[in-house]
Amino acid sequence: MNTPVLPRGPLMVDVAGPALTAEERERLLHPAVGGVILFARNCVDAVQVQALCADLHALRQPSLLIGIDQEGGRVQRLTEGVTRFPPQASLGRLWDQAGMLPAVTMARDWGRLLGTELRSLGIDLDFTPCVDLDWGVSAVIGDRALHRDPQVVATLAEALWRGLAPTGLRGVAKHFPGHGAVAVDSHVALPVDRRSWAELAAADLYPFAALIAAGIPGIMPAHCLYPDVDDHPAGFSRHWLQDILREQMGFAGAIISDDLSMGGAHGLGDVSARAAVALEAGCDLLLICNDPAAANQAMAALSPRSWDDRGQRLAGLAGVSPAEKPAAAESAALARRIAGLSAVLS
Repeated sequence: MNTPVLPRGPLMVDVAGPALTAEERERLLHPAVGGVILFARNCVDAVQVQALCADLHALRQPSLLIGIDQEGGRVQRLTEGVTRFPPQASLGRLWDQAGMLPAVTMARDWGRLLGTELRSLGIDLDFTPCVDLDWGVSAVIGDRALHRDPQVVATLAEALWRGLAPTGLRGVAKHFPGHGAVAVDSHVALPVDRRSWAELAAADLYPFAALIAAGIPGIMPAHCLYPDVDDHPAGFSRHWLQDILREQMGFAGAIISDDLSMGGAHGLGDVSARAAVALEAGCDLLLICNDPAAANQAMAALSPRSWDDRGQRLAGLAGVSPAEKPAAAESAALARRIAGLSAVLS
C-alpha cells in the first residue's frame, strides 16, 4: 500500500483513545490536517504511546506532527513508563534556595531527560517551556510558571531548551506575550490585561526574546487581550504576531495557536471564523481540541486552500534524530536528580 503524499495542513487535532479507529485514519488524511495532539486519554503508558506514534507517522508523508503537553506537575499527559516531573516552579524555587548554578544545571538536565524520553517514543514537539511570569494572580498558570523575575525565567527556560534541543524534540514557548498577570482562565473566558506596552516589554516579553535568540522553533500566543497594544487578542492580532513577534523580535519559527475551542477564543465567531482570523493574523498551526465537530467544520472551511507558504516553518516542528543520547545509566541518574528535586522542595 502506497503512503499518501500530502503537505501538512494548518490544523492540529486530537483523537479519541489509545489507538486509531478506521474513521480517524481517514479523517487524518484530510489536506487541512497537519498534526495530532495527545491527551491523557491517549496515553496508557510509554509502550502504547510509542505504538500510537508509529501508527500516526505511517499515515502520510510528510508525517503528521505529534505534539503533547508534558510540562510536569499538573500538566503531564503521559505518566506511566516515563519520569514524573514536578511543577516547573520547582526550578525557580531551587534558584531561590541554592542559587543560579544548581538551578540552571537542573533545568538543562530536565530538558535532556524530558526530550530523550518523549523523542524515543516518536513524539515531535512538546508545548514547553511555559514562560509566563508568576505574578501571583493566575490560578491556571500558578506553579507552571518558573518564577516571578523575568531574568530568572529567561535563564531557566533557555537552559531547559538547551537541554531539550540536542534530543531532537522540538519545544514551544508559551503563552506569548504573557498570561501570568490576569486572573481569568482563558479556557473559560477572555482575560483582559490592561498593563501598558512599556510594562509588558520590560517584563513578560523578556523570556520570549531570550528563547528566540536561543533558537526555539515554536511559540504559542495567549488567548488574552492587551487593549493598550491592540484591540484583538494576541493569538488573533497581526500587530502582536507580525509587527511585534516577527518584525521587532525577529522570530522566524512556527506560531502555534492555543486551542481555538477555548472560551477565550469564542468572541471571534464560530470555529471557521476563528481559524480564518488566526491564520490571517500569522498563526501557522491551529489547535482545535476536544471538539471533533468543530475540527470537522474547520477542515471543511479550510480545504480549498494551499498551505505551501507555511511548510518550512511546520517542518521545523518535526522531531529529528538526537544529536546525542544519554546511556540508560545516565538517564536513570537524571531521573533520580529530578525526583530529588521534588523531595527537597515539597
